[in-house]
Amino acid sequence: MFAIIDCGSTATRIFLLRDNDVIAKKETPNGVNLSASSGNNQLLKQMIAACLSELLQENNFRLEDIRFAIASGMITSNLGLKEIPHLVAPVAIDDLAKFARQYNDMTIFPLPIPVVFIPGIKNNIGTATWENMRSMDLMRGEETQAIGVLARYKPELPCTIIELGSTTKIIHIDRAGRIAGSITSLSGQVYGAVLKETFIGSSVKLTDGQSDIFSPEILQHAWQSVQNSGLLRTILLTRFIQFSLNTTAADRKLFCESAIAADDMKLIDDAKQYGFDLTGEIILVGNENRCRIYHYMIEHSQGISQAARQITAREDIDRLVIDGANYIANRLAITVPATTGV
Repeated sequence: MFAIIDCGSTATRIFLLRDNDVIAKKETPNGVNLSASSGNNQLLKQMIAACLSELLQENNFRLEDIRFAIASGMITSNLGLKEIPHLVAPVAIDDLAKFARQYNDMTIFPLPIPVVFIPGIKNNIGTATWENMRSMDLMRGEETQAIGVLARYKPELPCTIIELGSTTKIIHIDRAGRIAGSITSLSGQVYGAVLKETFIGSSVKLTDGQSDIFSPEILQHAWQSVQNSGLLRTILLTRFIQFSLNTTAADRKLFCESAIAADDMKLIDDAKQYGFDLTGEIILVGNENRCRIYHYMIEHSQGISQAARQITAREDIDRLVIDGANYIANRLAITVPATTGV
């Protein structure tokens, strides 16, 4: 049995696997932002140790039952447990196993088991300058999800994976099956901040019995407004619409989400300039309604009309990280110290 740790900025998920099957899972709404707020990674270490220990206890396992842990995401950043250098794209998926780092050191990982850190990937832009900064991009964690997509769904290559989470990230897989690079925006976190920190949140809050809707007409109005007036003005219009048009909270929520998506279409332009081949299969990963919005925007604003696979169920999204980490784990030679008792 081994553990998979998926640790991002604001959440951490831990899975226990035996014979490629998930036998237990635990999630906590804390991530490396604990390090950002405290100035060191001690709280992060304590959180991961507690989360894994609780998961084992809840399922009647002992720490000695785990051979090793494999970790990806922001846990490998300067805010995580150990900073692992990014690999430079294009990266063959087996290279992620080749360049993974193993440690048997409790000053790094707070429990007496080996831990393997999966490196992230950065775009190959040569020497970074102000002039080429639009081509800069980094990923930590999304590369593991991308491997999960390739391993589970075996899409025809080349393909493009669009991950809609706290960021919007376009990942290109080239004809050789390599992760060729990425383009990212902060849209998910910006949308969350708008809802939490501005009065827009009250205009889009769904009440009991209400649910998300989909309206091409609203999407088109949001798209046109972003083109003419910009993203920030369009987001503000969400509030004005409430008091000027006969709309529901679901209408306004869709309008605001569509404005974010319309602005994100600039990522497609950047991806094309960076050389991504967008003629192959497109795979959207994230919330169902958000995937539907982005698919519509891509088709109608970018002229990319091929069918898109949408991975929206929480269990299926979890499975991408699991399958990606498992793929790498199966290609590792894990060194297990005799003192761990396994």
